[in-house]
Amino acid sequence: MFNKLCAKAYATTASYVHSFSADKRGVTAIEYAIIGVAISAIIFAMFNGKLSTALDGAMKTISDNIDSASKIK
Repeated sequence: MFNKLCAKAYATTASYVHSFSADKRGVTAIEYAIIGVAISAIIFAMFNGKLSTALDGAMKTISDNIDSASKIK
């Protein structure tokens, strides 16, 4: 009886270990996360200086136009 119980526990445990080691869903999620971080870093590096400069210029133009419009009255 004890031998059958041990054999059944071993078989069940071996089955769970095999299915866990064969499961690739976690690996795929990690790969997608790494790809997402890499793409974000590339986009940030491309737009870090240029986008900031463009936004500063646009805000200065808007501010200057508002100031000149308020002086007309």
